[in-house]
Amino acid sequence: MIILGIDPGIAIVGYGVISYESGRFSVIDYGAVTTKAGMKLSDRLRNIYEDIHVLIERYHPDVCAIEELFFNTNVTTGISVAHGRGVIMLAATIQNLPVYEYTPLQVKQSVAGYGRADKAQVQRMVKSLLCLPAVPKPDDVSDALAIAICHAHNAGYHNLTKTEGV
Repeated sequence: MIILGIDPGIAIVGYGVISYESGRFSVIDYGAVTTKAGMKLSDRLRNIYEDIHVLIERYHPDVCAIEELFFNTNVTTGISVAHGRGVIMLAATIQNLPVYEYTPLQVKQSVAGYGRADKAQVQRMVKSLLCLPAVPKPDDVSDALAIAICHAHNAGYHNLTKTEGV
Protein backbone atom coordinates (compact mmCIF):
# COMPACT_ATOMS: atom_id res chain seq x y z
CA MET A 1 0.00 0.00 0.00
CA ILE A 2 1.31 3.44 -0.91
CA ILE A 3 0.23 6.15 1.51
CA LEU A 4 0.35 9.90 0.98
CA GLY A 5 0.49 11.57 4.40
CA ILE A 6 -0.35 15.26 4.58
CA ASP A 7 0.17 17.83 7.32
CA PRO A 8 -2.09 20.63 6.06
CA GLY A 9 -1.14 24.27 6.18
CA ILE A 10 -1.25 27.42 4.12
CA ALA A 11 2.40 28.52 4.17
CA ILE A 12 3.85 25.00 4.48
CA VAL A 13 2.10 21.74 3.61
CA GLY A 14 4.18 18.77 4.69
CA TYR A 15 3.88 15.59 2.67
CA GLY A 16 5.28 12.11 2.98
CA VAL A 17 4.87 9.19 0.59
CA ILE A 18 5.58 5.79 2.07
CA SER A 19 5.04 2.20 1.14
CA TYR A 20 3.80 -0.23 3.76
CA GLU A 21 3.96 -3.91 2.84
CA SER A 22 3.98 -6.94 5.14
CA GLY A 23 4.56 -4.77 8.19
CA ARG A 24 7.57 -3.00 6.66
CA PHE A 25 7.94 0.67 5.77
CA SER A 26 9.89 2.14 2.91
CA VAL A 27 10.12 5.83 2.15
CA ILE A 28 9.31 6.92 -1.38
CA ASP A 29 9.49 10.71 -1.00
CA TYR A 30 8.88 13.53 1.43
CA GLY A 31 9.03 17.28 1.41
CA ALA A 32 6.95 20.41 1.62
CA VAL A 33 4.69 22.44 -0.61
CA THR A 34 5.25 26.09 0.24
CA THR A 35 3.49 29.33 -0.58
CA LYS A 36 4.83 32.81 -0.05
CA ALA A 37 3.53 35.19 2.58
CA GLY A 38 1.81 38.16 1.01
CA MET A 39 0.24 36.13 -1.81
CA LYS A 40 -3.52 36.30 -2.15
CA LEU A 41 -5.19 33.42 -0.35
CA SER A 42 -6.81 32.26 -3.59
CA ASP A 43 -3.40 32.04 -5.29
CA ARG A 44 -1.92 30.14 -2.36
CA LEU A 45 -4.82 27.67 -2.47
CA ARG A 46 -4.40 27.17 -6.23
CA ASN A 47 -0.67 26.45 -5.74
CA ILE A 48 -1.38 23.94 -2.98
CA TYR A 49 -4.05 22.21 -5.06
CA GLU A 50 -1.83 22.00 -8.15
CA ASP A 51 1.21 20.72 -6.24
CA ILE A 52 -0.79 18.05 -4.40
CA HIS A 53 -2.43 17.04 -7.69
CA VAL A 54 1.06 16.56 -9.21
CA LEU A 55 2.21 14.47 -6.22
CA ILE A 56 -0.82 12.19 -6.58
CA GLU A 57 -0.21 11.78 -10.32
CA ARG A 58 3.51 11.11 -9.76
CA TYR A 59 3.23 8.50 -6.99
CA HIS A 60 -0.25 6.97 -7.49
CA PRO A 61 -0.89 6.46 -3.77
CA ASP A 62 -3.64 4.09 -2.67
CA VAL A 63 -4.84 6.46 0.05
CA CYS A 64 -4.37 9.95 1.41
CA ALA A 65 -4.09 10.40 5.18
CA ILE A 66 -4.51 13.94 6.47
CA GLU A 67 -4.41 15.47 9.92
CA GLU A 68 -7.61 16.88 11.32
CA LEU A 69 -7.48 20.50 12.37
CA PHE A 70 -6.68 21.42 15.92
CA PHE A 71 -7.49 25.03 16.74
CA ASN A 72 -5.09 26.38 19.29
CA THR A 73 -5.41 30.10 19.90
CA ASN A 74 -5.27 31.72 16.46
CA VAL A 75 -8.67 31.15 14.83
CA THR A 76 -7.71 33.27 11.79
CA THR A 77 -4.75 31.00 11.02
CA GLY A 78 -6.98 27.98 11.61
CA ILE A 79 -9.46 29.18 9.03
CA SER A 80 -6.72 29.63 6.42
CA VAL A 81 -5.38 26.15 7.20
CA ALA A 82 -8.93 24.80 6.84
CA HIS A 83 -9.07 26.30 3.35
CA GLY A 84 -5.78 24.60 2.51
CA ARG A 85 -7.05 21.33 3.92
CA GLY A 86 -10.13 21.64 1.73
CA VAL A 87 -8.20 21.99 -1.52
CA ILE A 88 -5.93 19.09 -0.53
CA MET A 89 -8.97 16.89 0.06
CA LEU A 90 -10.46 18.09 -3.23
CA ALA A 91 -7.26 17.21 -5.13
CA ALA A 92 -7.42 13.70 -3.66
CA THR A 93 -11.13 13.06 -4.19
CA ILE A 94 -11.08 14.38 -7.77
CA GLN A 95 -8.54 11.64 -8.48
CA ASN A 96 -10.70 9.05 -6.65
CA LEU A 97 -8.19 8.76 -3.85
CA PRO A 98 -9.77 7.75 -0.52
CA VAL A 99 -9.07 10.27 2.24
CA TYR A 100 -8.67 9.28 5.88
CA GLU A 101 -8.47 11.80 8.71
CA TYR A 102 -6.58 11.46 11.98
CA THR A 103 -6.46 13.64 15.06
CA PRO A 104 -3.09 14.71 16.48
CA LEU A 105 -3.82 12.43 19.46
CA GLN A 106 -4.35 9.43 17.16
CA VAL A 107 -1.13 10.16 15.28
CA LYS A 108 0.93 10.46 18.47
CA GLN A 109 -0.61 7.30 19.92
CA SER A 110 0.04 5.34 16.74
CA VAL A 111 3.62 6.52 16.18
CA ALA A 112 4.98 7.01 19.71
CA GLY A 113 2.64 4.76 21.67
CA TYR A 114 1.48 7.67 23.80
CA GLY A 115 -1.21 10.17 22.80
CA ARG A 116 0.41 12.99 24.76
CA ALA A 117 3.91 12.45 23.32
CA ASP A 118 5.79 15.64 22.58
CA LYS A 119 6.89 16.64 19.11
CA ALA A 120 10.49 15.51 19.67
CA GLN A 121 9.37 12.01 20.70
CA VAL A 122 7.21 11.66 17.58
CA GLN A 123 10.02 12.94 15.36
CA ARG A 124 12.49 10.44 16.82
CA MET A 125 10.02 7.61 16.22
CA VAL A 126 9.44 8.73 12.61
CA LYS A 127 13.20 8.73 12.06
CA SER A 128 13.53 5.28 13.66
CA LEU A 129 10.51 3.60 12.03
CA LEU A 130 11.45 4.84 8.57
CA CYS A 131 15.22 4.29 9.02
CA LEU A 132 15.97 7.90 8.07
CA PRO A 133 19.43 9.41 8.62
CA ALA A 134 17.93 12.48 10.34
CA VAL A 135 14.60 13.92 11.43
CA PRO A 136 12.99 15.46 8.32
CA LYS A 137 12.70 19.24 8.35
CA PRO A 138 10.71 21.38 8.54
CA ASP A 139 8.53 19.89 11.29
CA ASP A 140 5.55 19.75 8.91
CA VAL A 141 7.36 17.10 6.85
CA SER A 142 8.02 14.90 9.87
CA ASP A 143 4.39 15.37 10.88
CA ALA A 144 3.21 14.27 7.42
CA LEU A 145 5.30 11.10 7.63
CA ALA A 146 3.86 10.45 11.10
CA ILE A 147 0.34 10.76 9.66
CA ALA A 148 1.23 8.24 6.93
CA ILE A 149 2.62 5.85 9.55
CA CYS A 150 -0.56 6.29 11.59
CA HIS A 151 -2.65 5.27 8.61
CA ALA A 152 -0.45 2.22 7.98
CA HIS A 153 -1.03 1.13 11.57
CA ASN A 154 -4.77 1.66 11.18
CA ALA A 155 -5.19 0.30 7.64
CA GLY A 156 -6.27 -3.15 8.80
CA TYR A 157 -9.04 -1.57 10.83
CA HIS A 158 -10.23 0.41 7.81
CA ASN A 159 -10.17 -2.67 5.60
CA LEU A 160 -12.19 -4.67 8.13
CA THR A 161 -14.85 -1.99 8.42
CA LYS A 162 -14.85 -1.20 4.70
CA THR A 163 -14.44 2.51 5.42
CA GLU A 164 -14.31 4.44 2.19
CA GLY A 165 -12.79 7.59 3.62
CA VAL A 166 -14.27 11.01 2.94
